[in-house]
Amino acid sequence: METFSIRDLRERTGDLVRTAESGRLSIVAKHGHPIFVAVPLDEHVLTQGLSIALACRLFADKVLSLGKAARMANIPIESFIGHLGDMGIPSVDYTVEELDHELELLAS
Repeated sequence: METFSIRDLRERTGDLVRTAESGRLSIVAKHGHPIFVAVPLDEHVLTQGLSIALACRLFADKVLSLGKAARMANIPIESFIGHLGDMGIPSVDYTVEELDHELELLAS
């Protein structure tokens, strides 16, 4: 997620547009304080609604946990995981070491 200042809106409008075209969120801030989030208008926003699409993107950017993102979307975690899958976002992000540890715990 990239942050743009009010000055950037005048001087780097093209960068903000390219960020949106690549499907990434941007934060616009004034004097270092966030004012709004620029959300790319894509198929997911149109079909799933803004709250679900935004929650999925914030989860993907590791801004929100799975539970908090599901609450933000106002849907059960199971449904939220389905929406993540629709967007191609993995619902778990284990390192190899963490996965090996979890598998060891399951085997014991």
